[in-house]
Amino acid sequence: MRVALASFVGTTVEYYDFFIYGTAAALVFPTLFFPDVSPAIGILLSFATFGVGFLARPLGGIVFGHFGDRVGRKQMLVISLVGMGAATVLMGLLPGYAQIGIAAPILLTLLRLVQGFAVGGEWGGATLMAVEHAPTAKKGFFGSFSQMGAPAGTSIATLAFFAASQLPDEQFLSWGWRLPFLFSAVLIVIGLFIRLSLTESPDFAEIKANSAVVRMPIAVAFRKHSKEIFLIAGTYLSQGVFAYICMAYLVSYGTTVAGISRTFALAGVFVAGLVAVLLYPVLGALSDTFGRKTMYLLGAVTMGVAIGPAFALINTGNPWLFMTAQVLVFGIAMAPAAGVTGSLFTMIFDADVRYSGVSIGYTISQVAGSAFAPTIATALYASTNTSNSIVLYLLIVSTISVVSVVLLPGGWGRKGATRQLDADQRTSTPSATATAASSTPPTTDAARSLRTLDK
Repeated sequence: MRVALASFVGTTVEYYDFFIYGTAAALVFPTLFFPDVSPAIGILLSFATFGVGFLARPLGGIVFGHFGDRVGRKQMLVISLVGMGAATVLMGLLPGYAQIGIAAPILLTLLRLVQGFAVGGEWGGATLMAVEHAPTAKKGFFGSFSQMGAPAGTSIATLAFFAASQLPDEQFLSWGWRLPFLFSAVLIVIGLFIRLSLTESPDFAEIKANSAVVRMPIAVAFRKHSKEIFLIAGTYLSQGVFAYICMAYLVSYGTTVAGISRTFALAGVFVAGLVAVLLYPVLGALSDTFGRKTMYLLGAVTMGVAIGPAFALINTGNPWLFMTAQVLVFGIAMAPAAGVTGSLFTMIFDADVRYSGVSIGYTISQVAGSAFAPTIATALYASTNTSNSIVLYLLIVSTISVVSVVLLPGGWGRKGATRQLDADQRTSTPSATATAASSTPPTTDAARSLRTLDK
């Protein structure tokens, strides 16, 4: 439980850093960094810089995945936390366009790339630490803790911006918006203290003790699990897109289109995040009984079903109905999928390439879907002047995830898509077999091939 709680706290800090950018992109950056264009274009450009951060995620996933499978999970989590925190604090100190001109949005974009690189390796490592330390019967429950960090980080980031936004507009735009970014320094110290106290994952410790660390985990992951990597990307697609629509775009849409106050727009995200934090462990625990694929499929379907009614509520312009819509989608509909994401994705891969496989599949989905979801939604509304086009876009994304999760390997029962993870079961995995093979002289071509494959 201590490791699961540490994964939750660390991931919360990381995603706080990542998500305050989304809130700032909706409320502040169009004015401060893109003042020479129309408000609509300013929002579009602001969300474009938000999406740029995702372009660095695959590189982060590759680098952190490689060293996470070779050096260890713990060290990579510490590095990602420090990198993310440094970029966030520097954003809070960055002058605006009025002070340094075009250099301001350029530097903002570069720091966003650093954020994306760091978070590209964060989720996979935090998830692996929680799931690999967990007992077999509770992989789903403990795997949900790293997932809880995303809505928790979102809620704290929203609360920080809510507090800063109570300042008069002139003060908020001049220096108030910087406070949530600078507050990250405090959170980073807390997260770093917790992560340095953790022990290494038992799965990686055993691999290292048996000298079974592979030389090129990325190459081996694609050779052994290429299908699973791309199916994970498709499976996660709806969850990532819906999350960033709810956390970033709807704040902008609510304030500029539906006429909802900034206070209620932020409150909706905050309350929905709290509901999600409460539901994720419950649904993660249920997946240990009913199956991880089953729960994820339920979430992918409910997201598609909920989005139409949610926009209908938002378009009323009623702030309480806006909050209800946020809770309906971000808090409830996403929860069955999000609560089991960590355990489902982790248990598909062999331990020796698990960090690489999980991180790459996850970040591919982030680039293909999450990165420019707010930008796409903004462009769709600008071209059609109706939210129906956005709803259609989200329905298509949801359908892709439904098909992908159905095609994931494994059944629909309690074990579902699962690689054996416990020490008494690892002797049956390809990694353990290859380790055994490497300790004795190869006597057959098959033995030699197996050993070569794992290296």
